Amino acid sequence: MLRTPSPDGLRFAFGTLTVLPVKVTRWDRDAARGGMLCAPLAGLAVGVAAAAAGLLLLALGAGTLLAAVATAAVPAVLTRGLHLDGLADTADGLGSGKPAEDALRIMKQSDIGPFGVLALLFTLLAQVAALAQAYDGSWARGALAAVVSATAARLALTTAARTGVPAARPEGLGAAVAGVVPAGGALAATAAVTLAGAATGAYLGPYDALRTALAVVCAVAVAELLLRHCVRRFGGVTGDVFGGVAETAATTALVVLVLG
Repeated sequence: MLRTPSPDGLRFAFGTLTVLPVKVTRWDRDAARGGMLCAPLAGLAVGVAAAAAGLLLLALGAGTLLAAVATAAVPAVLTRGLHLDGLADTADGLGSGKPAEDALRIMKQSDIGPFGVLALLFTLLAQVAALAQAYDGSWARGALAAVVSATAARLALTTAARTGVPAARPEGLGAAVAGVVPAGGALAATAAVTLAGAATGAYLGPYDALRTALAVVCAVAVAELLLRHCVRRFGGVTGDVFGGVAETAATTALVVLVLG
């Protein structure tokens, strides 16, 4: 089996998962494997940018709610809103109650149905509310929440692209990355992000270390539930499902980080 050079994997991750001007030079399965394994690094960059926006507003005298709105907006901007769009389309497909073929057709339509609107509304409200509560605790907890949620969201993409998860369509980004990550690689990435989160949270105290690790684990677990449901309903994953999985993981991580 060919090993993907690290630069190819990084370019694939940043070039497909962010709007950063990174040129993807390889689109083969080996590059996709490296890219999906590097997805949490792209999430880390997005999270740092989101935290920076929130902290800047706080430094300028804005309240925690406005800082939370800015923090939630940055990931949407840096991903061209693709994950949110995927969440809305996935909600419309699942909510339609139609057979797989019809549901996939609904998801490809350019308009957003009522289920998609509700999914976007409540997801963004939950994210902003959780971030505002985190910033109310301290600027450090708000920044930590921004970074952890963005990284956990992209980690969920890594696990969703593991071997054994089929593509629902033969074309599109979902098909390009479906099943490219070995199960062992997905497990190793999960362990690495969880440990890194715990180590970072430890700077705020032992409880924060435990809560941060739990946030990552819960984010991946809830995203996995959505993934399995989509595979059952649609016969596999699509680019929209990947987006829905990412937003679900991000929201779950934020909620867990402000509990207790």
